[in-house]
Amino acid sequence: MQAQVLGCLIEPSETVELGSPVVGVVSQMLVERGDAVRAGQAVAQLSAAVERAGYAAAQARSQAEAELRSAEAAEAFARGKLDRTELLFAQNFVSAIARDQAATEHDLARARTRQAREQLQVAAQELAVAGAQLGQRSIRSPIDGVVVDRYVSRGERVEDRPLMRIVALDPLRVEVLVPAALFNRIREGTTATVTPGVPGFGEVQARVLRVDRVIDAASSSFRVRLVLPNPGQAMPAGMRCKAVFPALEATSAAAAVRP
Repeated sequence: MQAQVLGCLIEPSETVELGSPVVGVVSQMLVERGDAVRAGQAVAQLSAAVERAGYAAAQARSQAEAELRSAEAAEAFARGKLDRTELLFAQNFVSAIARDQAATEHDLARARTRQAREQLQVAAQELAVAGAQLGQRSIRSPIDGVVVDRYVSRGERVEDRPLMRIVALDPLRVEVLVPAALFNRIREGTTATVTPGVPGFGEVQARVLRVDRVIDAASSSFRVRLVLPNPGQAMPAGMRCKAVFPALEATSAAAAVRP
């Protein structure tokens, strides 16, 4: 029995129109059209002189512990003075006023130490904010893929338009248009044989990832999405193809021999 061949299209599994989270001027474009990129790789850099200066200042504040060390030393001195005054007061050598004054000085010194610690904590938080702001000036790819379009160049201002388009080619996605008469005969997880329409690429196996639950009334068909492994990104996207589902052949053969 002749297999039922269905038309399909091989597409990237993911397409990203990569933009910038902040407004700025492009200082460097680090990739060109056709370059392969990895997730997290920097692909463009916005001018960041102000942000780098802010980060350096925040870093200096976060590492400035001299005020804390001074406050801790003053607290230790005030603690010792209070201990000595308490001892002298117990022996009736100093007045209650002197003891209270020493206790107040210790409390103030302890408060200054606590304030210095809090200031360092705030400085650390400011450093984290400055680091995040600086990081936003470096545009990174969210996926492993290939740059297929570059929309801006060095010196251009970016605001609400994308910088480039990146597509993921491993795995690939195969979209198959299936007649409505075959609805409920293709299951997720089953396999299909896909033959690319460009010479030089042989048959490959793809797995059914998703089956549409809505039939298009105009074409009396529904879509089936396959996932096609593409190690090394050897197979390009954008090719038309043919798909054969062994499950359909088995069903048709069983129907043919049914008495």
